[in-house]
Amino acid sequence: MNICPNCKAKNPTGNCPNCQDLPPTYVVDQRSELIGNLIHDFKYHSVRALASPLAEVLDQTLPAFDGKVAIVPLPTTSSHIRARGFDHTLLLARKLSRLRNYQTIKLLSRVKNTVQVGSDRSTRLSQASSAYEINPRLKIDGATTYLLLDDVWTTGASIRAAIQKLKDAGIKKIAVAILAVSV
Repeated sequence: MNICPNCKAKNPTGNCPNCQDLPPTYVVDQRSELIGNLIHDFKYHSVRALASPLAEVLDQTLPAFDGKVAIVPLPTTSSHIRARGFDHTLLLARKLSRLRNYQTIKLLSRVKNTVQVGSDRSTRLSQASSAYEINPRLKIDGATTYLLLDDVWTTGASIRAAIQKLKDAGIKKIAVAILAVSV
């Protein structure tokens, strides 16, 4: 099932006609009990073994992209990485990269360690707008599709901020992959 994370319309192609400000966006499912519990255990109970099956469902959801693709995991706050013992989004990206023979690059870095869990929409938007920066040591390739990867779309603040950073860096080919969208 692919739905637009923003307006929740069915979106089989990834290009929502209602939300043209978003690049092609692919969502595995709504945050149901099943996928929600898997993501929760992966993130908060450090069940690293869930990275492979979660990457497999992403692989089945994503289309075949033309040309070179680089997966860009949305950076996790350092406090969460310390608490969990790993960066869940980076691990997920690496598993998906192996399935698709893509490269995983840490193109975005986190400059502010804001915690959005429990924050309202306006706070999330404000925090996310200044949370990321492009890694200046990495070269942007105009022929590459940069696939932003995150686990859950709640308000879209983080992904939208990351998309804007990629656009500001001159990246034209952007797509988004999300495991679940909150309803």
